[in-house]
Amino acid sequence: MPTERGKGMKEVVIEALRPYGTSIFTEMTDLAEAHDAVNLSQGFPDFDGPEKIREMAADGIMRGPNQYVSSLGIPELRRAIARKMNRFYQLSVDADDEVTVTSGATEGLCATMLGILEPGDEVVLLEPTYDAYAPLASMAGARIRYVPLKDPEFGLPREELAEAFGPKTKAIVINNPQNPCGKVFSRDELAFIGNLCKKHDAFAIGDEVYEHLVYNGRRHVPLLSVPELRDRAFIVSSTAKTFSMTGWKVGYVIAAPELSRAVRMSHQFITFCGNPPIQQAMAFAMDLPDTYYTSLLSDYTRRRIWLCEALGDLGFLIHPPEGAYYVLADITPLGFDDDLSFCRMLPEQAGVAAIPCSCFWKDRRKGRELVRFCFCKKDETLRDAIQRLRNWLR
Repeated sequence: MPTERGKGMKEVVIEALRPYGTSIFTEMTDLAEAHDAVNLSQGFPDFDGPEKIREMAADGIMRGPNQYVSSLGIPELRRAIARKMNRFYQLSVDADDEVTVTSGATEGLCATMLGILEPGDEVVLLEPTYDAYAPLASMAGARIRYVPLKDPEFGLPREELAEAFGPKTKAIVINNPQNPCGKVFSRDELAFIGNLCKKHDAFAIGDEVYEHLVYNGRRHVPLLSVPELRDRAFIVSSTAKTFSMTGWKVGYVIAAPELSRAVRMSHQFITFCGNPPIQQAMAFAMDLPDTYYTSLLSDYTRRRIWLCEALGDLGFLIHPPEGAYYVLADITPLGFDDDLSFCRMLPEQAGVAAIPCSCFWKDRRKGRELVRFCFCKKDETLRDAIQRLRNWLR
């Protein structure tokens, strides 16, 4: 009999997921922990959101009940989401028929793709692309068509995108603002995508979790505000980034009633429902005054400017983001040309962790000169990271 655990066992990973391996975020966070490095790789804050929100969740747990709630999400939260869409984007959303609360945005994306995709359908992904999209689409049996954004400004390649759409195209995923490059899509770009979706009877799935982190006077344009997409788009968003509670996993999907029914059909068999006290706390959070949202953006704007300047002073070539909370840094001026080996070496030698950006392209030869640093950290954390990099580069 085998004496080593797992020896002789069959491969148990399904074929659809086999090409993807372990997430680069898991690998880099593990390296950061192993070498006690400052973790500027995985995009979660090292601080918690407002105390009042946490108090409400704690009180809700003690007060109860702590039982199953509606699979759609508690009514208070769905109504708060609808109010938020009207408040910030002047969009009228039906809380009962168009809003579904999910266990984070990733589950929202999963429920959406499993709800609308059939084996053999095609999904268009814009590169660089967040690493969860392709595995989720593959689990639904879809084929992926990749379309790289244009360097160095990550512009929308309209001709190439139009060529990627065809009779089997079922959906396109738009991350806006975009992780990792921080691109913010313009209304004109989204209208172009909307016309392609209308022409080919396809859907648009918008990952909009960084919607409130848009810089230099730019404005976030939600997919549902584009006329061509109002009845063929899904907005997937989350409370995690806006309220600095990434571990709470409270997300949501907004779509027209018929599309929401597809999301709800799969969602009920994935997580069924989320934590009611935390949903109650997030319903309160969404109605926080404008001063909260302006302060959030002001704090991240300051960190963005500081980290871009600090990394630039160290010799990196910087791509300042238009949105989200990541900075792309070109490592070639420092004499490096392989982002993966650079990031695997960095935690041990410099005591800092970052993300290699080639992992956001299907062809790993692209993006090899870029690494991603996140600035959703305390000021002292960012200063410590820069000092460690400065000492190492000396």
